[in-house]
Amino acid sequence: MAKKISILLVYTGGTIGMIKDKKTNALKPFNFSQIVAKIPELEQLNCTIKSISFDKPIDSSNMNTVYYKDIVEIIEKNYKKFDGFVILTGSDTMSYASSAVSFMLDNLQKPIIFTGSQLPIGDLRTDAKENLITAIEIASTYKKGKPVISEVCLYFEYKLYRANRTTKISADQFEAFASMNFPPLAESGVHLKFNEHLIHQPKNKEQALIVHKNLVDEVVILKLFPGISILVVKSILNIPNLKGVVLETYGSGNASNSEDFINLLKEAIKKGIKIINVTQCKRGAVMMGDYDTSLLLKKIGVISGGDITIESAISKLMYLLDKKLSDSDFNKMFKKSIRGEITNNIDF
Repeated sequence: MAKKISILLVYTGGTIGMIKDKKTNALKPFNFSQIVAKIPELEQLNCTIKSISFDKPIDSSNMNTVYYKDIVEIIEKNYKKFDGFVILTGSDTMSYASSAVSFMLDNLQKPIIFTGSQLPIGDLRTDAKENLITAIEIASTYKKGKPVISEVCLYFEYKLYRANRTTKISADQFEAFASMNFPPLAESGVHLKFNEHLIHQPKNKEQALIVHKNLVDEVVILKLFPGISILVVKSILNIPNLKGVVLETYGSGNASNSEDFINLLKEAIKKGIKIINVTQCKRGAVMMGDYDTSLLLKKIGVISGGDITIESAISKLMYLLDKKLSDSDFNKMFKKSIRGEITNNIDF
């Protein structure tokens, strides 16, 4: 008889973990240790489920790098005990959290699936049960003793995405996430269909998991808009101890070519601040040099983010800044796909 797969459910907080008190109608935390009793459908899966919760579950708006570290430490502590992990977080910052965790775990060879819901698990029309059941099913899907998924993913509303390719696109629809520049890794319909040619395969299956716990959070996202004050840009670029900037530009990476603006960026780069060019568009990529308005950015040393998402760009920036790389190596590493977060064949 095949060995039962063991899954660890990690609840950090968020809508999915709430249930209504039948007497008061108020929301209260769901007891995930009783999950199989509350969701008997899980008994049909060939897996055992254990759960662990943050001592104080957090709202997704309070997610930060300290909690990222907490999540990866839970995984590190339990990595050899379980075959897969399902991480429950609030959906508002799920793309940020799951992207960060993907960079913090090296040589990952087991599934880590982030999920959540738009409605509490106790609501009549909740999306929580389907998201949770299928996320656990995906995490427990093994073939010939090996997991089908061995990377950090995000499952929501019938689709499994590479986590660091996702963006939340809706606050009030069940289809809350999208991956504009990379196809889903799996889709859940009548059958659970994996797009196996897209799924990351570990190169060295003998290597141990490496956990990177330090992230540099002295970074900022600067979104450009027509008429942005040069004083605002100057103030942001002169934040004390600032180490990195994700610059949200127009179209394929275009920005104002005014002398004042370019000089501010140039001075910031001279001070060692890393500036990453990421498009405000949800689909497509930065192609610096295609237009004169991006050519100057390229010349002064702004780094192209290609087709990376904002959420992944800020996470990757935090991760790489801790590595104390030379300017040249940092540039190469940011442009290179290290967790499947960026398309390598784009001409940067």
